[in-house]
Amino acid sequence: MLYASSTDTDTEVLLEEDIDVDSGTPADLIVYNDDHNTFNWVMKSFEEILGHTNAQSEQLALLIHLKGKATVKSAPKSELRPKKEALVDRGLSAVIEDR
Repeated sequence: MLYASSTDTDTEVLLEEDIDVDSGTPADLIVYNDDHNTFNWVMKSFEEILGHTNAQSEQLALLIHLKGKATVKSAPKSELRPKKEALVDRGLSAVIEDR
């Protein structure tokens, strides 16, 4: 689906993925285990980006290490997207999955 609007000077085209139709859809932010991030870095990232306490961050880091992945936050997609991008920018492997 494309949406185009024209003005006298320019044309804007929005692709379907740019139109945020399910921004309020409940979703989970999942982080996967990897071999290059330290526990301290993961915990610090969870505290700074997700607002988790040190104890929450430690428990999640341990779950990720032992189980291979963990849901670190549940919220509407629109709230999770910037948090996922911030975690990915720090080198973590994170995805958003619909509930």
